[in-house]
Amino acid sequence: MEDLSPSDLKTILHSKRANIYYLQYCRVLVNGGRVEYVTDEGKKSLYWNIPIANTTTVLLGTGTSVTQAAMRELAKAGVLVGFCGGGGTPLFSANEVECDVLWFSPQSEYRPTEYLQKWVRFWFQDEKRLQAAKVFQLIRLDQIERHWLSSKMQREEQFNPNVDQLMGLVSDCRSRVEHCRNVNEIMALEAKTTKGLYKLAVNAVSYGEFTRAKKGTGTDIANRFLDHGNYLTYGLAATAAWVLGLPHGLAVLHGKTRRGGLVFDIADLVKDSLILPQAFIAAMAGDEAQDFRRRCIENFNQSEALDVMIDSVKAVADEFGGPHS
Repeated sequence: MEDLSPSDLKTILHSKRANIYYLQYCRVLVNGGRVEYVTDEGKKSLYWNIPIANTTTVLLGTGTSVTQAAMRELAKAGVLVGFCGGGGTPLFSANEVECDVLWFSPQSEYRPTEYLQKWVRFWFQDEKRLQAAKVFQLIRLDQIERHWLSSKMQREEQFNPNVDQLMGLVSDCRSRVEHCRNVNEIMALEAKTTKGLYKLAVNAVSYGEFTRAKKGTGTDIANRFLDHGNYLTYGLAATAAWVLGLPHGLAVLHGKTRRGGLVFDIADLVKDSLILPQAFIAAMAGDEAQDFRRRCIENFNQSEALDVMIDSVKAVADEFGGPHS
């Protein structure tokens, strides 16, 4: 069999890659030319392969280390690496890092700049940036409608939201988005809609009392799952931005409040549609963090979440930064 160099692995589209890894209490290193993570069991060291050609993101949690050689191979294969806290939620909230995760993007001086040029062409115009933010919100609402009302979700016995209330909530938000005069109004509308989605989800699973806590402060299982799932989504969003060559600071919604705001913008396209329902379903099912993580990654793959992110950003760039915009 012909040997492949890590640089060849980038030819596999990120949107077609199947793996997101969250690792803790292990070492990531190169062993026999392969990137592996090592765990200790008694006096034994167990080696597990990381298929970097089919991986988008590696999140390194508590008790992890990574060698220079491993980082070199991961970067060559275009894998985004992030350091985070235990369970995928932050230990770095006091630092100036993006999405409360310290991200290391693969470095390449030869990535295409097509979408960066289109993005900056409209980004400095307040009106166009506002219109782009509205498009992001409409895509988010389309994703909520698509996945919450999907046949797969309808077969989910543990999750039965009130369809009329959901349709009313989405329809009301969709009509109000068009009349928002600034980003602050869009953000307030988004928060109100998400609050309504939490209420629908709580009732759908008979969860009981629920209050959404700030990241990393929630003690109940649903809040912890929401935090964990959101950080997996941020990994995909950071990958989408890297694939298209867009700096994380060029946000259309979160730019004034978060240095890595574009990652939040992109993640919001699918966060409420995919993570929110699964957090409550997993909480009621008594899932462990690993089971919930598996649910999320399966959902990402089945719904082609990274495709949605990349295609949405490309569409916005083409619409507002293209030659005929």
